[in-house]
Amino acid sequence: MIFGLFRRPAKNPVIDRLHGEIMAVARQPALFVDFGIADTVEGRFEALALISSLALRRLMELPAPADEIAQQLTDDIFARFDIALREMGVADVGVSKRMKKMAQGFLGRAAAYRAALDANQEPELAKAIARNVYGGDDAHAVGLAAYARRCATALAGCDLDDYLKGPLPLPLATEPPETKP
Repeated sequence: MIFGLFRRPAKNPVIDRLHGEIMAVARQPALFVDFGIADTVEGRFEALALISSLALRRLMELPAPADEIAQQLTDDIFARFDIALREMGVADVGVSKRMKKMAQGFLGRAAAYRAALDANQEPELAKAIARNVYGGDDAHAVGLAAYARRCATALAGCDLDDYLKGPLPLPLATEPPETKP
């Protein structure tokens, strides 16, 4: 009985699959090469925050138990952030501070992207992406915003079964247009 306290919770195959699909899209080389996202820990966080916020946005629009799945997926994403920080050598005291900062950043980004998408404001989405992903530089923001819109449009056609059975219809990143906002 006491050993049960030290066991890891059973993995949820649906959440593992969803996380894997989101990570595969967020790690596409085109996002870093063609769209100019920095290939750093911070840049990878930005790519994951963008793609996962799009998937979570649609999931939250679906009927129950989609909200529970969204919470489990969010918890899984942050549990993996925690593991990654520890593997990078961040001390236990530092992990909680960084996790709090990451959570605030993630939620802020998700809210900004959701607001722009819900209002159908492509320029606002590009501004939010420029601010968050590129530190204010808008050279690639329009292209990444267009890609985010394609992802959101593809996900808009999903129902709960699509999330449960997969795969999510997230499009591949293609070379961004040569325009600026």
